[in-house]
This record gives sequence, structure tokens and C-alpha cells, in this order.
Amino acid sequence: MNAQPAFPDMILEPLVRNALIEDLGTYGDLTTRTVIPAETRYCARIVAREAGVASGMQIAEIAFRLINPGLKFRALVADGGRFEQGQALAEVEGEASSILSAERVALNFAGRLSGIATQTAAFVEEVRGTPARITCTRKTTPGLRLVEKQAVLHGGGFNHRFSLSDAILIKDNHIAAAGGIRAVLQAVKARASHMIRVEIEVDRLDQLAEVLDEGGADIVLLDNMDTPTLTQAAAMNAGRLVLEASGNMRLSRVAEVAATGVDYISVGALTHSSRTLDLGLDF
Repeated sequence: MNAQPAFPDMILEPLVRNALIEDLGTYGDLTTRTVIPAETRYCARIVAREAGVASGMQIAEIAFRLINPGLKFRALVADGGRFEQGQALAEVEGEASSILSAERVALNFAGRLSGIATQTAAFVEEVRGTPARITCTRKTTPGLRLVEKQAVLHGGGFNHRFSLSDAILIKDNHIAAAGGIRAVLQAVKARASHMIRVEIEVDRLDQLAEVLDEGGADIVLLDNMDTPTLTQAAAMNAGRLVLEASGNMRLSRVAEVAATGVDYISVGALTHSSRTLDLGLDF
């Protein structure tokens, strides 16, 4: 996997806190308060019902800690680690009522994020042995972009922009509104900071030729091109600019796309279509 340092807990806590507030409602966990004696203690485990790649263990720990700082959480599989069906991913020990109150939020995050990490790992495996890198997009769940992109890292992928302010990405609508490829690239050269990377989207080889002739871009996004056209684009570029292939990137196709010579393959499905993994909490 693409080993990455964890995000600071203080950045992730607001997301988890909001999810807990949503789940606890107005008066907290009514069921647990009613039927579980306050002194009851248990050790519970998060168990995988299917194999995959872990993500969300840090989030799960935060969820339990926010409910009760006295709970003891221990990850048995680190974020980014592979696990098998039936394997325990983490254990949490302490007041049973607190464990039960945090359970659903912890599992929702861990299942969703592990699903993204697992799907990403499958794409990464398909391009193994080539220089191409699998990257995500901004097609994320509103409010959850940070953790979903973290899950992509746990799966061995790379991150595209986190926000509109990260870089200049000129897409077809920008080109149309600004008056063409030369117009937008001339505007970039006149106005953009030297500290900002510039990417421009093209969907035809004549547009790529125009970008190469005009200059001003660092990266070209080759949008919805078939594999032979991507091969031609890589030959035209001859290593001058970074190339990113995007659009219609299915798992069955990415190996042949990687073989064309592109540097990055962006896959929106990593975050917008990954299946949630089945994880459970067993007492």
C-alpha cells in the first residue's frame, strides 16, 4: 500500500462528532440507557465479514473516544493493511453502554472507507509494473472528502485536488467560456502564481497539439479518449507534460490504459461507486 502518515485527530474529530450527534439524536441512546446496567463492561471486536483493505480504524477510535474517553481501543489491522474474512480488525474494551452508543458510527465509517480502500487496491494491482498511478477525483460524498481521499491513500492510490483552491484545472466549460485553449493558457501565463500547477483538459488530439504549441500547462487531462488515441497522445507529448487519462476508467480497462504511457489514471468510481464492506461489532 501507499504508506501515509495519519491525519491529525483534531482535523477528523469534527466529522466524527457531527455523525455521533446525528445518531444520538435529542436524548442520546435510549435503548442502551434503558436496558444496559451502568456498571456493565465488555470487550468487543470489529470483525470483517469479508476480505479487504482496512481504512477508518483511526476514525473508529475517535468515535469511541468521543463517546467515552475511558474506552480502550486497539487496532489489530492498521489502516492500509489487508485482512481476511472473519479476521478481527480492532478491539475496544470498557463500559458496554458506551461501546454500543458509538458502534454504528464507527462501523459506518470503517465499512465505507474500507470499501474505498479495497476498490482502490484492486485498481492499483491492475497497473502494477507500469509507471502509471491511480488517483481519485473530487467526486466524493459532500462533507466526507477528507476521509474518502484518505481511504484512497490507504488503498495505494494517490490524491487529486482536495478543493478548487489546490491547483488550476481548466476543463471544457472553462475553455468554452474563456474563448478557447489559447485564450485560457494566455490568461494563466499572465495571471497565475508561479507556485500553482496548471492542468488543462482536452478530448481531441488537435487540442493537445494546441496545448503543446502554446505552453503554459504542466499537466494535460486526456478526457474520454479510447486506448489507441491515448497511445497517440503519449507519442505526441513525448514526455513534455504530465499526462492524466480520465473518463470511463473501468477495472477491466486500466491495465491497457496504463500501457499507453500516461502518468496518471483518474477514477471517479473509487469514491462515488465503491461498495461498503460488511464489518460487524461482536461482543
